Formats: sequence, C-alpha cells, structure tokens
Amino acid sequence: MIVKRSIVGAEPGEYDELEHHLTQKLNTPLDWPEDSRLTVRNVARIADAVACDTAYSRAANGHLIDLFAALPLPGTAEGQGFWKRIRDAGGHAAWNIIPANMGGPFFDRIRDGNEGGIASRVLHFLKELSPSQRNDVAEVIGSALEAETIGVSGRYGGELWLRDAEMSAWRVALASRREFETGQDRKRFFEAWRNA
Repeated sequence: MIVKRSIVGAEPGEYDELEHHLTQKLNTPLDWPEDSRLTVRNVARIADAVACDTAYSRAANGHLIDLFAALPLPGTAEGQGFWKRIRDAGGHAAWNIIPANMGGPFFDRIRDGNEGGIASRVLHFLKELSPSQRNDVAEVIGSALEAETIGVSGRYGGELWLRDAEMSAWRVALASRREFETGQDRKRFFEAWRNA
C-alpha cells in the first residue's frame, strides 16, 4: 500500500513541494490538461508517493550492491582469496556476508521486493565484529579496493567501506519498518509533535 509521506499544508488548496515546483519553476498549471483524468497534479501526487515510499530503501539497497560490486567477485581466483581473508579476519561474524551464505538468492530477492535481506546480514556482520576484527576486516577490504578508481585504498578505504555499508544497511532497515505504518500512524506522529 502506498502512503503519501510528503509534508502538505493543512488546507485543501495548499500545494505540496512538488506541486509548487511544477507551478512555479516549470510554469505548468496543475489542472492541465483540462478535462483529463491524468492532470499535472495527479502526476505530481503519483511521483511523490512513489518516490517517498520506495526510493529511500531501494536507493540504499542499490548502494549496498555498489559497495559489494567494488569487492572481488565470488567465483574468481581473486575473489576466492579475498573472501577467505574476510573469513579469517572476521571470524564467525563473516559468515553473515560470505558468498556461500549470502550468494545469489539474497541479491536476487531485492528484485522481488524483499529489500531487507542484505541489509540485515550486513548489520549482523558488523554488530558481531570485535574492534580488532573490524580493523582486520577493514584492512582486507581496503587492500582490495582499487585506489585508481575509487581514490582510496588500504585500511582507511576499508574503514570507509564498512561505515558506508553500515549506514546504508541502517537506512534500509529503518525504511522497511515504514511498510507497516499507516496514514493514521503518520497523523498521530505529527499531532504528537505539534502538541509537545
């Protein structure tokens, strides 16, 4: 179910952000074309709902995939050595993200709409690492990053990769809780803060 999440005015005639942009910046009347069921206002509402409800977690998941794509691919000679070093450095925690446990099905499920699987595994992986394991994993990841392409490598690059993966996974987890939120929940939220 799509729930409108934009902040709109309390009055029926007030524009939301996208409607305001269309009328002011693009000089497009909201009721154009007249006598049409699909007006500029309706397109704006559809775009607003879709962007607010799906783009947040999909963009974060896409970013997680980009992060994994920067690492050596499973099934290659380089990948076999890399993922063995990750297992050695991360210990038991590494089983959350190694290809044997998080292979194709988890990445394939993103296309089917199950957007929390990879994020959940990344968060469990990072939670279970000790500080020394996290340093060792950062070193392994950083050694695999291509400095010419990304601009950083070594332990610092690995630390950036881990922090980025952690925040991206957190964004997916946070956005997925909103799937169970209703319009009434959103209204209660705004009323509670308005009355605080």
